[in-house]
Amino acid sequence: MRKESRQMSAEWALEVLDKAPYVTVSMVDANGLPYSVPLSLARINANTFYFHCATEGKKLDILQANPNVCLSAVSKCKPTVGPKDGSFTLEFKSAIAYGTAQMVTSETEKIEALRCICQRFLPNHMDAFNTSIERSLARTAVVRITLTEPPVGKRKQYDANGDEMKWQRME
Repeated sequence: MRKESRQMSAEWALEVLDKAPYVTVSMVDANGLPYSVPLSLARINANTFYFHCATEGKKLDILQANPNVCLSAVSKCKPTVGPKDGSFTLEFKSAIAYGTAQMVTSETEKIEALRCICQRFLPNHMDAFNTSIERSLARTAVVRITLTEPPVGKRKQYDANGDEMKWQRME
């Protein structure tokens, strides 16, 4: 990381990944071309994320040939004017993580992953979860992403006095 003074802990980075409304998952196809797609991920522990999709498509074809992925998320992104010097800048919280993707084949794990995704994005509708599973489990794919190294977080943020908060200083 070029500006080490903005680097945050792995735990902090996981929180950014958890709070982002979507996480961009990047991969490389068989021709060496990049492919990135924003997805709704849910995390079950420090190293495991899940997403769901159709049972066929470009991302699944790519992941079958090359399971390496990069996750990227940004939250609290706000254009601003530097409080002390008047520079045009951006306050942000971001995270990057690397991992490998694998299709979930166990029905039990698949249902638990979908439950985790639903609890993250539609917690007030869990009463309809079982009916939805009965209706669409067979036509839904679930992919598990296992991190291969700790995620890295980065932040640019100013405190109430207009000083940039560096070296993992918290609010």
